[in-house]
Amino acid sequence: MTTSREITFASGATHLAGLLALPGGRAPSGAGRAGVVLVGGSGPTDRDNGTYFPPLRARLLASGFAVLSYDKRGVGASGGDWRAGGLAELAEDATAALARLRAEPGVDPAAVRLFGHSEGGWVALRAAARGGPERLVTSGCPAVTPAAQERHALAVRGAASEVLGLYDRLIAAGRAGVGFAAADELLARAGRPAALDPFWADVDARTWAFLVRKQDHDPLPDAARLRCPHTALYGADDPLVPVAASARAFAGAAPRATAVLVPGAGHRPPAEDVARALGARE
Repeated sequence: MTTSREITFASGATHLAGLLALPGGRAPSGAGRAGVVLVGGSGPTDRDNGTYFPPLRARLLASGFAVLSYDKRGVGASGGDWRAGGLAELAEDATAALARLRAEPGVDPAAVRLFGHSEGGWVALRAAARGGPERLVTSGCPAVTPAAQERHALAVRGAASEVLGLYDRLIAAGRAGVGFAAADELLARAGRPAALDPFWADVDARTWAFLVRKQDHDPLPDAARLRCPHTALYGADDPLVPVAASARAFAGAAPRATAVLVPGAGHRPPAEDVARALGARE
């Protein structure tokens, strides 16, 4: 019978909260059972990453894994504010979560794996590049910068060239250190085209500062530093990510990297495919 409980752990001065779920039965080896840390995607994601993590958690538990997921800084029961830092700080949180799962009695510290979805893939890559997980799986994680990924998504949604040009001016404004008020005024003068809502609708001053800090993050140096196996998993029909280019880039970044495309899947590959990539039994 599986069990789960609320946990707290520290990432530097920030206190994070999450859920630790443990499978029933005895561990398959004397060293303890394997474990997985789940890292959610962009925005105010909690330990369930919306509705994406519960079926994945259930599938991993059924295969004998211990599973830890946590509320992002400033979300749910976690302290801090994810918008106050950047991807580096979020990677520190993932590293702290790995350490917390390794310290759990009955978990084999050498068999803890890391999974990051979407933006969480960039976070997990940075954490894994520092050393630690036995295996890394990313899903829906672009191998391009956040700025390039968002432009790709807008183009796939059919944004006109004028809208893409306005987006390019916003990115340039971020690089130039322009504050939120001036960036918002730039949109106001352009009539606030609805086609830009997927990028701008929920942006405020703190979110703008976070976006500026991360917009030119290049994930490939982290991928090249990995010493553990890395599976880059994609839905073949993902509309948000340049799938083919990302798969090629990650697969070529390190000797132990592979890319897997799931036919017919979108930005959230099915739990069965993620669990298989993480080493779950069929």
